[in-house]
Amino acid sequence: MKLENRVAVITGAGPGGGIGYTIALAFLQEGAKVSLNYLARNDEEKETFEKEMNQYADKVIITEGDISQEEVSEKLISNTVKKYGKIDILINSAGISTPSLLQDMKVSNWDRMMDVNLKSVFLTTKSVIPFMVSQEFGRIINISSQVGQKGSVEHSHYAAAKAGVIAFTKSVAREVGRYGVTANCIAPGPIETSLMNEVSETWKQEKMKELVIPRLGEVEEVAPTAVFLASSPDGDLYTGQTLGPNSGDVML
Repeated sequence: MKLENRVAVITGAGPGGGIGYTIALAFLQEGAKVSLNYLARNDEEKETFEKEMNQYADKVIITEGDISQEEVSEKLISNTVKKYGKIDILINSAGISTPSLLQDMKVSNWDRMMDVNLKSVFLTTKSVIPFMVSQEFGRIINISSQVGQKGSVEHSHYAAAKAGVIAFTKSVAREVGRYGVTANCIAPGPIETSLMNEVSETWKQEKMKELVIPRLGEVEEVAPTAVFLASSPDGDLYTGQTLGPNSGDVML
């Protein structure tokens, strides 16, 4: 198993079959222990998810809460270290998407997008780096988007945040590379997740016409990229890079 004895923190990993959730399952399958964060919509969802994760026993812990809040981020990291004694891998997958034309966009909408999609990445990375540096090993993997590379109508705030994640990741890679820590991005194309519920069926059909591989991706097609980057020796020489399982939407 590629990730045996590794400990991974994964944000945005709640129920619903999103990218973070699917990465968590892939990591468990590869032998990792995982510390998950997500923001529950209600108590029933929280209870159901905790029961689902109970099947993995000591291989999973959950810290529920809004990861864009500093106290939640710090609690997530401290809970992980307290339980497992270390953190080897950080996956920043928390994200939201609320389409809006720029002229109609509320400042509160912009601010929330930046908080969840960019500020949370800063908070968790800042908290985890001292542990990774001290052990001279770490893998930071941030989920960005092809929208952060090319822009998109009604998604200027989302694009700005995701582009910020890419630039942030490059800077982190340069800061911590000498300590055995790598930092990379995954920038998926349009993927069938709950975020796609925010766009119309017409938008989906038009988008598929633009893609070189003319279909939306599945979350199971993104998770292997995270396993690859987190694994050694597979991902050892990758840092500051943006890998794009994106159906050919962006070619670099």
